[in-house]
Parts: sequence; C-alpha cells; structure tokens
Amino acid sequence: AMFPYPSGNLHMGHVRNYTLSDVVARFKRAQGFNVLNPMGWDAFGLPAENAAIENGSHPDVWTRKNIAIMKDQLNLMGVAIDWSREVATCTPEYYRHEQKFFLDFLKAGLAYQKESFVNWDPVENTVLANEQVEDGRGWRSGALVERRKLKQWFLKITHFAEDLLQGLDELQGWPEKVRLMQENWIGKSQGLTFRFDRVDSGEIEIFTTRPDTLFGASFVALSPDHPISAEVGAKNKDADAFIRKCRQMGTSETTLEQAEKEGFDTGLRVKHPFIDGKTLPVYIANFVLMDYGTGAIFGCPAHDQRDLDFARKYNLEVLPVVQPDKEIILIDKEAYTGPGTLHNSSFLDGLTVEAAKKEVIARFEKAKKGQGTTLYRLRDWGVSRQRYWGCPIPIIHCDSCGAVPVPEKDLPVLLPQDVTFDKPGNPIANHPTWKKTKCPSCGKDAERETDTFDTFFESSWYQFRYCDPHNTASGFDKTKASYWMPVDQYIGGIEHAVMHLLYARFFTRALKECGHTNVAEPFSALFTQGMVTHETYKDSNGKWLSPAEITKTSNAAYKTSDKSPVTVGRVEKMSKSKKNGVDPLEILGTYGADAARLFVVSDSPPERDLEWSEAGIDGAWKYLNRLWRLATESDFTAKGGDVADIQRKIHRAVHDVTAHLGNFHFNKAVARLREMSNALEDFAAAKGDGIALKEGVETLAKLMNPVMPHIAEEIWQKLGHKTLIAEESWPVANPALLEDDTVTMAIQVNGKLRATIQLKKDINQKDAEAAALAEAGVQKAMEGKPAKKVIVVPNRIINVVV
Repeated sequence: AMFPYPSGNLHMGHVRNYTLSDVVARFKRAQGFNVLNPMGWDAFGLPAENAAIENGSHPDVWTRKNIAIMKDQLNLMGVAIDWSREVATCTPEYYRHEQKFFLDFLKAGLAYQKESFVNWDPVENTVLANEQVEDGRGWRSGALVERRKLKQWFLKITHFAEDLLQGLDELQGWPEKVRLMQENWIGKSQGLTFRFDRVDSGEIEIFTTRPDTLFGASFVALSPDHPISAEVGAKNKDADAFIRKCRQMGTSETTLEQAEKEGFDTGLRVKHPFIDGKTLPVYIANFVLMDYGTGAIFGCPAHDQRDLDFARKYNLEVLPVVQPDKEIILIDKEAYTGPGTLHNSSFLDGLTVEAAKKEVIARFEKAKKGQGTTLYRLRDWGVSRQRYWGCPIPIIHCDSCGAVPVPEKDLPVLLPQDVTFDKPGNPIANHPTWKKTKCPSCGKDAERETDTFDTFFESSWYQFRYCDPHNTASGFDKTKASYWMPVDQYIGGIEHAVMHLLYARFFTRALKECGHTNVAEPFSALFTQGMVTHETYKDSNGKWLSPAEITKTSNAAYKTSDKSPVTVGRVEKMSKSKKNGVDPLEILGTYGADAARLFVVSDSPPERDLEWSEAGIDGAWKYLNRLWRLATESDFTAKGGDVADIQRKIHRAVHDVTAHLGNFHFNKAVARLREMSNALEDFAAAKGDGIALKEGVETLAKLMNPVMPHIAEEIWQKLGHKTLIAEESWPVANPALLEDDTVTMAIQVNGKLRATIQLKKDINQKDAEAAALAEAGVQKAMEGKPAKKVIVVPNRIINVVV
C-alpha cells in the first residue's frame, strides 16, 4: 500500500486503504505465496515545517512522535505488517542513498541545473511542480501561484518520454483511467517546427501540431518568457508591465488554459510563408508556455478555441480553412476542431487534414525552412525545494569550479538540527554556518546547496528499499530487488496518477540505466480505491458540525448539546474543513477492528466511494456477534443426517470467495460469507451432523480471516486448535461438489408455463413424466384430459401436450 505521511492520526481513508492491502496480503499468504507487506513513512515535507512554526517544535521531533502514534493505531487495526522492514524517509539511513542516486544520475546526464521559470507558492515560499498546481493554486496552501525565474535542479524525465509512453501498454494490471491520464500528461504530438520571416529582420521559430491550418493564420503569439518578448519589454514599459503581470500566474498548462486570454501587440509583424504580401501581427500572450515547443505559436482562430477567444477579444481575422464533408461552416463562438477537407487554402484545397499536414511539412522541409517534429508535453522534473525539512541536495557551489558533487565518502549530507523558523524563507539558507564548507576540487571556500529535494524524490524509490531496508552499502541489493520487484499489487489513491506514479516509473528507469536494478517498471498491478464519504451538517449559523455533535432520528437531526435544528447537507469526502470525518479510534474502541474492517470492505466495491454510516458499522458489529454465537453455541456432537447439501454450499462458497478476493470484489466475497454463515446457522438449528457443521465453521473461519482476522483466530481457538489460523492453508473447493445434484425444470402445458419443479439431475424420462404430471398446476391446466404426448428435454424443460 502507498505509505502515509505521518500527520499524527489515522483517518478513515487510511483505514480503508490499509484494510484492502491487508486483505490481499493475508489471502495471498494463505494461498502459499511468499508475501512482503511492509510499511513506511513519507516523512519529509512542508506540513512538518509548518507545524514546527505553529507549535514551537522541531520537525524531526514532531515527525517521529507522529510516526509512533500512527504505528500504534495501525497495530490496533490488526494489519499484518512486517515491521522489521519499516522505513522513514527523513532518516539519514534512508536519504543518504538517494543522495548517491542523484550523483549517479548527474554522472549519467539524467540530472542537471538550469535557470527556469517555476511555480512559486508565496505562502509556503517554495517551488511547486506543475503537477502540484491545481486550478492555479498551490496543492497544499491553496495560494495563487506566481511565476519566478530561479536556478533549479532537474531530473531528465523527458529522456524516457517515449519509453514511459510505450510502457503503459504493458501495464494491463493498471486501471485504464490512470494509464490514460499518464498518456495525456506525457502528451506525444506530431507537428512542424518552422520559421516565420519578420518584416523588419530576423526570424521567429514556431512549433505547431496543425500545419494544415496555416492559411487560416491571423496572428503569432510569443510566451512572456520568450527572448523577443524580453527585447520588446526592455524598450516598452507597457510591454514590460504586461510581462510582469503574466508572471503572477503559474506555469502549468491547466492554469494558462483556464485564465482569460490576454495579449500585448508588440508592433512586430511576420510574413505569411505561402501568401505573398500578407503579414501577421506578433503578440505577447499569457497562454503560451516557453518550455513547450519553441515558446511561440501561430493562431488559427477558426480551428482552435483558445485562438478564437483571443481573436475575438482583439478583433483579428477568423477564416475557416477546414470544412466537414459537403458542409459550409460559420464560426461564431465555437471553433471547429473536427475532421474534414481543406478549403480557402490554395494548393491544399480538397485534401484531408492528415494529407494537408504532410504536404505542408514536405514543402517546408524542401525549402529548408522547417522540419517535421515529434514533441512531448512532458517537462523535466524540477526537484529543488526552498525549505528545511527535506533531503539536502549533495552539491557544493564553488566560485572557481562551479557546481561540484559532494564526494561519496562524505555522504550523507546531514540536515542541521539547530535551525530556527523566525525568518521568512529557507531556514537552511538562513543558517549562519551550515552552508559554509570547502570545495572538494580546489579546496577554496565554498557553499553547500541549500535547496532540498521534492518529497516525491523519496517516494519514487521506497519500494526498492523495502526489499533490503538495512543495507548500509547501497540503497538495496540488486539480487534481492530482482526477487521481489516489481510490486505485484500496489494500492492507493488515483490522485497520484501523474505525480508519484509517473515519477516512480521514471526513477525505476533511471536506476536501471545507472546499473542499480534490472527492473523496468515499479508496479505490475495497481488498484485505486474510492474515497470514504459522510453526510455534512451545519447549525443554524451555517457552522460545520461533526457527526459526533449531532443526534439523528428517522425524520430529523439536531445538535446534541442544545437540541437546536441541524441542516443535513450532501454526502462528501471526509475532510477536516467540513468536519464530516469519523474518528477511527472511536470506531475501533466502540466496535473493534474487525467490525471496522468488515464494514469498509463490504458496503461497496472497493474502487467506488464508501459512504460511512452508523447503521453500516452497527450492522457489521451485529454480524460478528452472530458468527461468534455460531462458533460457540452450536452442537458439534449431533449425529447423522444428510450432509451433502451443506457440503455443496460450503465448497461453492470456497470457490466463490476465492474468485472474488482474487478479483478485488471484496464486497461480493463478504456477501458469499454471509450466505455461507446463514446456511450453517440453518444447518445447526436443524440439528445437522456435528462433524460436518464443525468442518463448515472451520472453513468459514479460514475464509473470513483476511477480512476479520481477530475473531477468526478466536473462533479457531474455540474449535480446539492450538495453531494460528494465519498459518493455515487456504481452503480449496472440491470440483465434484460444485455441481448441484438437482436441477430446476420448467413444465409447460400446450406451450404455456404452468409449474417449475426440482428433480434429480439426469433423471430418467419415465420418472420425469410422472413427477410433472403429478404437479397441481399441471393437472389444473390439463382439465382432466389425458396427455397425448410428454416431451422431456433433459435437465431443462418438460412439455405436456393435451
């Protein structure tokens, strides 16, 4: 399971996630697999730093205390974790190895430093990756993100862009939705890179995925960070003000797509490459990214919605050049982006879109003014963060030698413990002595890198560390990693689809390229669980109330303290902001771990959201009591009686529960367990054979052990066993008992259904006729007339003709 951030308390999302992974681990172990079910802590990060500021604590103390608390809570849940493999990413024993990996990446050309425009969170005073910007805001702080130019360290994820894309085809154990999200994020596109001649002098290089629409071009747009934009801004204060305004936005495509399209007319113009005498205006535009393509585009408003919005705002030409077959389109507020044939396009008229693209590319290549180009939307991963509580980047900056790697013998570069948070900005950079050191190359005074790694750096390789957690020579032994990796089943939230999961795939490839592993992919199969939800409540003043503060009846809800009315709102994801969470510790203390585990796997399919309800957890607890009574109050000494029917039901349950658990249909598995226990209860009430009943209850205990391990062990002991049920093998269904020895047959009289009847399988025709004619519904339909003919279709239907 994806390891948690040690926030201090488990929430119901944790309970669900770690119950799901524990069910898989226990089930596979019982089936005879060698199972590794480890746990660790994603322990670096800004929340610890913020908590230290708020509470006057140290991030290290705060984090370690939270780890101890959460570990106790996980143990209360009864998760079968191998704690001997526990890792915490904030320990030098862990992060010294990732410092070594970084230096290896540097040698291999997979890490580098450059100046670039970054997403700056003004509240947390740190850089955010594009994936960490949501709707223009920091993913944690919610602050509007700004754009700044900083010197940053990058990992060259683009080196593997095509491999990451192609590798998705092999990940058949991943949800299609996640693979599609990664495919779109990598964003492979085929297009044309070419040059417009400027009217004054020089050229502007453009990348486009739609060269077919060149005859519909009405403007050229530059990124605010384009060199030509800088030239214009240096001479024009209005242009400079516009550029600075653009930099108050983030750098992610989503942010730019959602922002109102704005531009600044530079006064420059370029010549249309195919239309003599036609020129196009050049704008600086807030929606063009410098690090995609060339940082410059041409706009064809009729066939791109973003370009159309821009053109309407600045009264630019809108000329349709692609039309659907046999249909003339008019462009008003919506661009046409579908297929069709070219028109208003000179030598392209009549060609399909794809044929026109090829023709334009061919002409540019022949004229040596452009070339066909494959581009990826994926950008290199900026890993520099301006904060304290992270892994120090092992680089020393020397005025003479530049950026010098820390020698391997000097690793780890340890975080200083004596930091203060009384100044804004990075506490390491503000430390009076820590950054002062000597250059390893020339011996002169130098300074350490004060940025720390993005925390996704730590979570990109922890699955390898689990294979060999106490290795001090390297992060992990290659042979051990080859045995365990890739992870057979990974479980966690879909929100990590294009951050953690993509970074981990890159990191695995980088480790392989540097010789650390033979593994190509980190996770063979991925399961993304749904969220845990709950009703929301507000008092008469609109203040959020927690479920613990209210009382509900069948037709009303009121505040427990003063009986005032409460408004019941929508069912939403449990969150602190809306106070609709349920404390797992209260649930575990009131109902026990097994009831909580049972409820979170039985109430809905695990991939869907789970709505928490008091009735649901209460029902789970009552069912556990029924199981206990079945095991402790049944008469296992009763003699004789037919056992065939109960044996068939037991083995059918074994077959079905095994299949459902293997397919992540945990709710269906629980439903079959309930059917099986109902059958055993009925058998016990009818004083069925005690030996068969005991075998049935033992089998039930084994089947329910992955979900309800505590009561399963208690029942196992009550039945007289001295071993642990966790050490027992998984039951195997007898194929001979999976088939019924009776069948339900329909009886028709003159073609109309008149009755159904249970008969022995493969009953002979004479006995089938006699049984059918004896049915009351059949006799009534025959009205005393004799049967002219009785046709028996074995095991299916009996037709009576009168």
